[in-house]
Amino acid sequence: MCDTCAQHTHGHEHGHGHSHHAVLPHNASGDDFRVVVTGKGGVGKTTLTALLARQLARRSYEVLALDADPQMNLPYALGMRTEDARRLVPLSENLDYAEEKTGARPGQGWGLFFRLNPDVDDVVARFGVRAPDGVRLLVMGNTVQPAAGCLCPENALLAAVTNSLSLRRNEAVLMDTQAGFEHFGRALAKGFRHAVVVTDPTFNGLQAALHAARLASELGIPAVHLVVNRARDARDFERTLERLDEEGAFRFTSMHWLPVDDVLPDMEPSVGALLARSPTLFDDKLGALLDALLTEQEELLQCAS
Repeated sequence: MCDTCAQHTHGHEHGHGHSHHAVLPHNASGDDFRVVVTGKGGVGKTTLTALLARQLARRSYEVLALDADPQMNLPYALGMRTEDARRLVPLSENLDYAEEKTGARPGQGWGLFFRLNPDVDDVVARFGVRAPDGVRLLVMGNTVQPAAGCLCPENALLAAVTNSLSLRRNEAVLMDTQAGFEHFGRALAKGFRHAVVVTDPTFNGLQAALHAARLASELGIPAVHLVVNRARDARDFERTLERLDEEGAFRFTSMHWLPVDDVLPDMEPSVGALLARSPTLFDDKLGALLDALLTEQEELLQCAS
């Protein structure tokens, strides 16, 4: 195993990976560039997912954004018109499609016989919609919490959709999900190469971040990145890293911070205004995160070749 590949297996120490620079061409294909964004509710992961998706699209990537958060706010964050976003039906509530693909209609009771691995190769073509900057959006919706030991058609459908993404080519895929993504399990591990764990400097946010990072590592996702959102300054970021060490250090692939930006609350829910304004420190830090993801992606591709 080469030294670079060994780093992906064992991670990096604190302080490594803070200043990556993009080396992929702007028209890179995006093959196998699969990113899941996770963290405690309210730390800004949906906004971050939307920003990364639109910035990638502006770098000439074909981008597919997946909304797997129960709040389903990604359409609004991407900048879709409110009336259009409200008309979207999440896959988990698309009973006809679930029945068509799994052979069982959701809600008809437990003990149903249905296909666990349905063919869903047509899902993006049928239900994907275009958001600003040409980003394609697919709203997956919430997973169902079934009775102990049971599965259901909705969950089988969502897992199959996630699994099918590993077969898509020439497309960068970003998934906004809730703090715990155990329900996607092996499907995430098969196709997703990056986990971006978002936290704020609070104790609860850090606890959720550590849990998500460890879970991503256990699932076999090779690159796990940390983003400390709403840090007051670089020193606040360093204090957050020290607290993470105290709670049980995790060797992140790269670590980043995004500063408090007083104008962000006035610009919600769409990120469009953020992309239209003059660059700020926030934009510089966001660009450093995106560069780190692209650089790490190239290294992963080199290891796989």
